[in-house]
Amino acid sequence: MVGIEAILLVWGVRDEVLEKLPVKGHWLYGEYDFIAKVDFRDEFEMEEFMKDLKRIIHGGTFKLLPVLISGVKTGNGTSILESLKASAP
Repeated sequence: MVGIEAILLVWGVRDEVLEKLPVKGHWLYGEYDFIAKVDFRDEFEMEEFMKDLKRIIHGGTFKLLPVLISGVKTGNGTSILESLKASAP
């Protein structure tokens, strides 16, 4: 099982919709209306979350940007980045 961290960005919705979001985050005033860091156990949980968001935000005006970082600790305590993957729908 791979844990996934993602950034949620929402725009073009009313405050009443933002209040219904199932995550805690920060309201913004500018290009985006809301930003939050979201953690998932696996891709299935992330897909279910996206389906719920589409029901709440009737227009799909959001981005969920998954970020997966893995690394290996070496003997001297430093870490070496093995891979960095960022994707957007």
